[in-house]
Amino acid sequence: MASWALGIDLGGTNIKIAVVGELEGILFEDTQPTDTSAGPEGVVRQLAFMADACYQRAVETLDADLFAGVGLGAPGAVDAARGTLSCAPNLPGWQQRYALRDQLRLRLEEAHGIKTSVILENDANAAAYGEAIFGGGNAFRDFMLVTLGTGVGGGIILDRKLYRGPSGTAGEIGFMIIDFEGENVHAGVRGTIEGLIGKERIVEMACSQKPDLSPRLMELCHRDTDRLSPRHLEQAAKEGDAVALRTWERIGSILGVGLANVTALMDIRKFVIGGGIAAAGELIFKPAMMQLHRSTLPSMHEGLEIVPARLGNKAGIYGAAALCFASGKPVASDA
Repeated sequence: MASWALGIDLGGTNIKIAVVGELEGILFEDTQPTDTSAGPEGVVRQLAFMADACYQRAVETLDADLFAGVGLGAPGAVDAARGTLSCAPNLPGWQQRYALRDQLRLRLEEAHGIKTSVILENDANAAAYGEAIFGGGNAFRDFMLVTLGTGVGGGIILDRKLYRGPSGTAGEIGFMIIDFEGENVHAGVRGTIEGLIGKERIVEMACSQKPDLSPRLMELCHRDTDRLSPRHLEQAAKEGDAVALRTWERIGSILGVGLANVTALMDIRKFVIGGGIAAAGELIFKPAMMQLHRSTLPSMHEGLEIVPARLGNKAGIYGAAALCFASGKPVASDA
């Protein structure tokens, strides 16, 4: 029989948790708003309570002896070896190193009677591993996941294993510098990918074309540019709107430059693109691929590929659980 695990995605807005079968995928799941006001200790209590509820429900039908553990993906600076989290965005009180892994493990054992291992991983890394095992990266031995949303995140898979770097910060493509002399400054750094094509910047990019913002876009946002969203730009572009099309072409080109830098540095040629903004699909992928070719040597073109992620906002849950199954071992692939 196959193993099963609990996969948890800790976010500043919600905590998502699921019972994941090694072969079946998600069996059932739960989501609750994150009690950020309670600080680290309060969040640990909430995580343990949710994990206990899912565990007790699972063992009604699943073999407890096949329970592989708890995997937790969290935003911020994660030291996977030490099990600590710090500098977590949207989690007040998490600036200093906090022993999240051990505190959750102790809470599960002492308050709920569940003796188990806990694996802590950065949320983008967990999502990358989820796509590697269950999603769009399953056919690739080496690839990079790039998530396009409020920010721009990433995770690197090499030889079917996560590459974290010595300090755990590998894969932060959002902070790759594209325009070091540009006017845009994000998080104190000038000209980063995230500063150029994060969600808010996408809307600003379209609005910067005023007074030529198209009548169709003005109609979609009810003539209030503060309400303009990437979804409006996607809809307008699919209708042939010139302003929206130019905006997406620019976004894709900036992304393509970043991917080209990754290819040149690490010889990674497969890219899985996810996140809410990636729903625009070929509006981003096509110009990104064109720019990726323009910005790399011909000797680097063989095998270049951009594919959509398949797991959506559940990639982190899948990946956190999959880390419990793998226990750090590479997973076979024919690619």
